[in-house]
Amino acid sequence: MIAGMIARRALVGEVVTRLKSSPVVALLGPRQCGKTTLAREVIAGRGAHYLDLEDHADAAMLGNPREALESMRGLVVLDEIQRRPELFEVLRVLADRRPLRARFLILGSASTGLVRGASETLAGRVGFVDMNGFDLTEVGVEKLNRLWLRGTFPRAFLARSNAESCTWREDFIRTFLERDMPQLGVTVPSATLRRFWTMAAHYHGQLWNAAEFARSLGSSEGTARRYLDLLAGGLVIRPLMPWFENVAKRQVKAPKVYIRDSGLLHALLAIRSRRDLQRHPKLGASWEGLALEQVLAVFRPRDAYFWATHGGAELDLFFLSGGRRLGFEFKYSDAPKMTRSMHSALSDLSLDTLRVLYPGKRRYRLHPKVEVVPLAQLPELGT
Repeated sequence: MIAGMIARRALVGEVVTRLKSSPVVALLGPRQCGKTTLAREVIAGRGAHYLDLEDHADAAMLGNPREALESMRGLVVLDEIQRRPELFEVLRVLADRRPLRARFLILGSASTGLVRGASETLAGRVGFVDMNGFDLTEVGVEKLNRLWLRGTFPRAFLARSNAESCTWREDFIRTFLERDMPQLGVTVPSATLRRFWTMAAHYHGQLWNAAEFARSLGSSEGTARRYLDLLAGGLVIRPLMPWFENVAKRQVKAPKVYIRDSGLLHALLAIRSRRDLQRHPKLGASWEGLALEQVLAVFRPRDAYFWATHGGAELDLFFLSGGRRLGFEFKYSDAPKMTRSMHSALSDLSLDTLRVLYPGKRRYRLHPKVEVVPLAQLPELGT
């Protein structure tokens, strides 16, 4: 399936750095995003202990977890930690030993319960490293179109053909709903979540409307919100929250909904080729979601938002970075131009810069603070 692996040196460096300052480091991300491969890069040549909690033999070793882990020295890796949340209490005790005899790298498919459990039980002892699939800095800008069509999951991106990539993504969706979600304690039928996920794909890049989803599902608005929370917790949907400024204009308060991986979006929309994508009505929205995720991967802001007013002004992405107020617009067009919305965003949000990311090749200015930038040049903005 995989034609060749791609080194992820920046992430490896981040994990190694966090291990020097925290007795426990949690590497969190969606299933199949490459956490295990990355952990093996981290421990290469270190002689670390590696325990996969999905492996029956390794799980059996932890029948008495305190006794088993207490004797280990150096670096200990616990993969699929979400299967044994009771281990957090043991790790808390071991992390408080002086002298510190071992550091722990725990890997898990992120969920609300897992993050909350680690944060509460290991408060002050754990550092978090968030991980997703590949980004442009890792695959190279020349692979932008492949990344867009196939998505960021390593096995989907590196598949030998588009057809093989499609098959992997369709299998991932089925496995995620039928096996992974139940393992995280989700009791919603997989067919129901699949229907909701597909509906969300058709609303990709649009405002969340709980009432409309509830009517389509024949359920309550509370149930629709619960489904959104479940898939957001599994890191396959991104609810992008609105930013509120103290301005006189009435501002939109509902979040936008995005499928986080473009390859999964295309699988849910039955887009199997570049030609399918170019002819699909969600082409522009797909581009917007891809560009959004790549900006977040490059800049890694703590929090990110969109901004919109009921008068029609809007900004696709806004966040604070190094004390600066940065805005981004995503346009699937040949030559983006200055708009009234951009003028409003500059004024109302006091932006330091506004970048317009598009699929072209020429970089140019529309305003002293507004620059049109090819998405392929995005990695240069983060340096």
